Amino acid sequence: MTEKQKTAKRRRALPREVRQQQLIDATVKSIAKNGLSGTTMATITGEAGLSMGIANLHFESKDKLLTATLAHITSEYNNGQAEILASTEYKSLADKLRALLNYQLSTNLIQKNKLAVWFAFWGEAKARPTYQRICSRSDIQAEKAIRNFFQEVIDEGHYAQADAELLAIGYTALLDGLWLDLLVAPGRTNRAKAKRVAAQYLSSAFPQHLQTGNH
Repeated sequence: MTEKQKTAKRRRALPREVRQQQLIDATVKSIAKNGLSGTTMATITGEAGLSMGIANLHFESKDKLLTATLAHITSEYNNGQAEILASTEYKSLADKLRALLNYQLSTNLIQKNKLAVWFAFWGEAKARPTYQRICSRSDIQAEKAIRNFFQEVIDEGHYAQADAELLAIGYTALLDGLWLDLLVAPGRTNRAKAKRVAAQYLSSAFPQHLQTGNH
């Protein structure tokens, strides 16, 4: 067996989950470059450096691969948020609040490819029931987790007039707007400015826990 044949065999022998992740990562890149409508199995396999046969073996169709990609990026976001909120390593709720803010505007989350994919799917959600279900489930999960955490902060700080549900809705809407600005108007809004805006919102809601400039 030649070295080329050995390399090809090793490529085929990669675990199923590794191969699927390769295709999902390639799908993200393709959507960012070509949009959802311009993304095909050919553009995806081209990004992944894999054959059409391998792609069809793991996902059968473009629709199934797109659905898996959306499920992956929503789970990635919610799992990262849940890990922070469930952690017992933070010394205070104020530290956890800062960690949440830093995560939601981290370089990993707001990289251009991922933002482009988020908004591409959201734009199609109304016309695609499957996308709508995944996006809706993700939004509800994320907002509920933030609402419960905000209630903890409210209870600790005795913020009598604060409403955790309204604050969570406002905060998630603010994040959506900042992410969109970072994608379409990077010259107007950069990551540092976005963090200042989000921190201003949180410090207004929870002045005992977060002060503007201290994040």
